[in-house]
Amino acid sequence: MTRSVQALAYARPSALESSQVEASLGLETAGGLTPRGAQAHPRFFAGFLSAPRIAARGLLAVADVAAARYYQRTLAASLDPVVTGNGDRLRFESFSGCCGVYARLDVLQEGLEGARTGHGTTNVDVNNPLRDALSRITADDPLHLRVGPEELAVTTLDGPVVEKKVPLPDRWLRGFAEAQVASAGFDLRAELSAAQAVAFLRSLPRGSGNAARGAQWVVASGSALRPTTRPVPGAVCLPGPERLVALQRVLRHATALRVYGPPVADGAPVASAWEVVLPGMRLTLTLSPDASRGFSGEGGVLEALATDEAAADAELVSVLLAWEPVIEPATLAERSGLSVERVRAALTRLGTAGRVGYDLADAAYFHRELPYDADRAERHNPRLVAARELAGAGAVSLDGPLAYVASGDRRYQVRESEGALTCTCQWWADYRGKRGPCKHALAVTMVRRGATVTGGVR
Repeated sequence: MTRSVQALAYARPSALESSQVEASLGLETAGGLTPRGAQAHPRFFAGFLSAPRIAARGLLAVADVAAARYYQRTLAASLDPVVTGNGDRLRFESFSGCCGVYARLDVLQEGLEGARTGHGTTNVDVNNPLRDALSRITADDPLHLRVGPEELAVTTLDGPVVEKKVPLPDRWLRGFAEAQVASAGFDLRAELSAAQAVAFLRSLPRGSGNAARGAQWVVASGSALRPTTRPVPGAVCLPGPERLVALQRVLRHATALRVYGPPVADGAPVASAWEVVLPGMRLTLTLSPDASRGFSGEGGVLEALATDEAAADAELVSVLLAWEPVIEPATLAERSGLSVERVRAALTRLGTAGRVGYDLADAAYFHRELPYDADRAERHNPRLVAARELAGAGAVSLDGPLAYVASGDRRYQVRESEGALTCTCQWWADYRGKRGPCKHALAVTMVRRGATVTGGVR
């Protein structure tokens, strides 16, 4: 697995401090991007939380996912969550170490007592002493939240005094993009009341190894969810139910549970999203189709990465992004002169660099800028790299709707049928397009559309 070391430098550790008047939660930021460019320690918010206990538990849930592996549990996993200020909300995001669970806590404007936030994205320090302090918050006494350093610290500190160095796998970065692509194809399948949500989530198994039993399915039945032995229309896949354990942190405060998933196709396991609605906040967990199958290998972004047209469109659309909490493709299409379809492809490509995410509750993209070298994930995507090599080596020959790709000592046939490409390779036989195109189909797409296949990836 390709990985690098990411250095996260903080002015001081995050901490929860109490006085006779109020408690103050200071979340320290590492380097990040803002409308004013890169900053060492950006400041996004200073104000009061309307529901301190719930916000503390929601933040702990996101940190739980960042520190967890739901597959190959013996390996270490820990990365500080990412926070984005979008003007009217704060978004805290994380990925599990196995890349199979994506978590996001959205603290909305009403959860911030109506205060506005800054704009930008960075990591926030969530250390063990802070986790212990957050878990001890039991009352809704006034809690002041600061995301970013105090002005005094900016003027007096001579550089960072706390530094974490963590391994950052390329597949973790690709997972951000793939989870966004998968979520954009979800619809709301069920909405449960608080009581029904608590009853359903507490009925799920918590032990490890449940995912090995295969995908489970649930379907809305009145105001509840019931298991079904087969994926009937409207059903939602629940792969590895023990991976929803982080939601237990906030169950007692839930006002509703929303369940999202794609249309049922042939019964194969698919991703799903589980959103707990809280006062002034939302906590969402998105699960990959299998506990042993991280989002990074799903391949949903590959077609958007395979053409120069998408690269040029993404460059144009990126100029129009303005840290908006809700991105409307139709509005971007009007402003850019592109079709809505090309704008969506451009947003998918921008997602591979961590520059957009997808919010299921709003059914819309949002702007953020991951504080990593996210382009590295594109450069090192195995199928994309292999496809560029095949196309650049002249291994693709076109014959009308057919194409032939010489790879190794074999020759594969790629056929276009109803707008999709099929291939005679083993990858297609195994997945039939459910995990994105194979390297041969990608190479054919590049050649047909005249993509630049030599040199670096944009």
